[in-house]
Amino acid sequence: MLRAVARILKNTHRHPANRALHLAGLPVYVAGLAKIMGFFIGLQTDLIEGVLLWTLAVSMFVSGHMIEGNVRSMTPVLLFRILARSAKSRSDRVKHRVHLFRS
Repeated sequence: MLRAVARILKNTHRHPANRALHLAGLPVYVAGLAKIMGFFIGLQTDLIEGVLLWTLAVSMFVSGHMIEGNVRSMTPVLLFRILARSAKSRSDRVKHRVHLFRS
């Protein structure tokens, strides 16, 4: 599964502008999440500032994927597909085992 994730990241982040927007957006994303979580655990951080930072970072990520032309192939979407496929294959294996025990 880690190889699939690495392949997704490599294939969906080829354009230099997309990489630059992701590189610049990542610390903004982390800072926004830290402020949001800080607010909810009582660290006196500004919730609105956290939401604005997080929104700015996500818009940078989406802009990068728009430049690259693969908005539908953004990493969270593809990761969800991999996890869903993995869960389905596990479910199929369990059904197969149950079938074997019934015979």
